[in-house]
Amino acid sequence: MTKKFDQKEFLLYCKKMIAIIDYKAGNIASVQNALKQLGFSFVLTDDIDTINRCSHIILPGQGRAGTAMENLKTKNLIELIKKTTKPFLGICLGMQILADWSQEDNTECLGIIPGQVKLFDTKSLKVPHMGWNSVHFEKDSVLFVDILQDSYFYFVHSFYFEAATEYTLASCNYGQKFAAVVGKGNFFATQFHPEKSGEAGMKMLQNFCRI
Repeated sequence: MTKKFDQKEFLLYCKKMIAIIDYKAGNIASVQNALKQLGFSFVLTDDIDTINRCSHIILPGQGRAGTAMENLKTKNLIELIKKTTKPFLGICLGMQILADWSQEDNTECLGIIPGQVKLFDTKSLKVPHMGWNSVHFEKDSVLFVDILQDSYFYFVHSFYFEAATEYTLASCNYGQKFAAVVGKGNFFATQFHPEKSGEAGMKMLQNFCRI
């Protein structure tokens, strides 16, 4: 039976809830399942009012940068994301579209974290970069609490975020060094999928949700 809230109850409930932005990208279900396992309340939504009432925002995703930006524009979510002061986590594609620009589809992105997204060297590397790889923490972050340095996380991507050094919280090597975790103010993002990365990944999600 669905619980019905009056307005006051709904506002209080949302203050403890994580908004997962629904912008028709892939990889939504695995994030929902991870949050369920961790015991956090969440809502999958593209409604601006609902997102604004929630305590945290997650932008997951698999797909193409051009399509993702077009969907965010169609849903009038771009300005909301740029202006939010809530703890924000981008995952995989949700990380890449925080950049200034992506080589994928020659896409102008959100411009929240300085840097560009580029294609791996397909002549010398197997693309996509897929599987487990170690991540080196470059700076202290609330995301890394109780996680061992050089822990392994699960990646699936063909493009990498060439982020400005000051915003690179952790790095990974696949033919070259690239940003695995970035952060700026209330914005955080991971190139890997924490929800598919075992104990270390679940701990990172938990750390974010407890900010």
